[in-house]
Amino acid sequence: MTKSKWAISVIATAAVALVTAIGVSIWGDAHAGGAPMAEPHVDAALMERGADLAKQGDCAACHSVAGRPEFSGGLRMVTPVGAIYTTNITPDPDQGIGRFSLTDFDRALRYGVAKGHTLYPAMPYTSYASTRQEDVAALYAYFKHGVAPAAVADKPSEIPFPLSMRWPLTFWRWMFAPAATPFVASTPGDPALARGEYFVNGLGHCGECHTPRAIAMNLKALRSSDGAAYLSGALIDGYFAPSLRSGGPGTLADWTATDLAEFLVTGTNRRGTAFGSMSDVVVHSTRHLSPENAADAARYLKSIADPGQARFVYDISTDEALHSGVDTARGARVYLDNCASCHRPDGKGYERVYPPLAGNPVVAAPNPSSVISVVLKGDTTPDTPQTPAQFAMPSFAWRLSDRDIADVATFVRQSWGNKASAVDVGAVKSLRPPGLQQTSR
Repeated sequence: MTKSKWAISVIATAAVALVTAIGVSIWGDAHAGGAPMAEPHVDAALMERGADLAKQGDCAACHSVAGRPEFSGGLRMVTPVGAIYTTNITPDPDQGIGRFSLTDFDRALRYGVAKGHTLYPAMPYTSYASTRQEDVAALYAYFKHGVAPAAVADKPSEIPFPLSMRWPLTFWRWMFAPAATPFVASTPGDPALARGEYFVNGLGHCGECHTPRAIAMNLKALRSSDGAAYLSGALIDGYFAPSLRSGGPGTLADWTATDLAEFLVTGTNRRGTAFGSMSDVVVHSTRHLSPENAADAARYLKSIADPGQARFVYDISTDEALHSGVDTARGARVYLDNCASCHRPDGKGYERVYPPLAGNPVVAAPNPSSVISVVLKGDTTPDTPQTPAQFAMPSFAWRLSDRDIADVATFVRQSWGNKASAVDVGAVKSLRPPGLQQTSR
């Protein structure tokens, strides 16, 4: 065979393989989903149940943005291959889901397939896969009949061609998405624990932020039986969502179930305060949990334990040194000048106002990104009915250099009994937004 014929043969083979792959993926999307579901009888009770479930699923956080009608989408989400925008899920017949049947809605929610193609897994269908069918029907009733239609077109993605082609997502779904089957509790003999597991692993989709991802951006673990990666913490949007397990430092070992339930409903407790995207989760979702549901979720999270790990032990020596005027430790002077008035020289802060830094799992996390980002950007406590007074931490980006921030982050991660690693200047540089440069000298 001549070189030209060989090249033509290779190209033809590749073309056939590509066409076959596309055809297989299209067929797979067209046939995804379970048996057709009968349209529900919609009444006020079903829509009310659906509205509650939509809050549990935190639908508004992604599909409602300022300046657009509720649930009309438009939130920009950055992915490794480019930005995408959330979609319109109002019942508008042309721009939203107005023409969706219950079966169509179920395919999108639990199987990750809508309008004939696989959805980007930024839509957490891998977590929603375990949603019970009666809850799917309630959500459908709410979004079809309890939400105002909005004729707002979806924004096109910013993913460049050929990465913008959808058909490879079918193979991702086949490889990494769990089977869409109704929830089965891992501890069926304990109804409260089962209810907590259903929320945390399902509509609450806690693992989407708090479980690390593999190279293909799939979650390394979907449930506690998948191993120690489950809810062990993960980097997201410049912050490190901390571990929700109970083990050593950097976990929730020192939090009680009562602490956790209070945090879910109010965004704060005696041990910490919500920040970053978790504030939105509290405001849009978990603050609406009933006391019983919050307690169930907290109890389930506390059941995910790593026994034998050393727990936090407070060390008074840092407080004694600062009160004695000894500020030779790396970052101590920066801390005294900028942080101690709110978080105190003893690192214990002011309960439910300015969170403690001593023993704080965010501070002690293996990844320092959250500490760095909060210092750079500042933050405000969530506004909930239970906590109407908001407290703010200002941005220190204008005031502190990258070296200052690295030093003070190291100080809080290695003081009062915290034993986390030091922070490198390069980590601060990588997280400092371009518009937040130091202006004070």
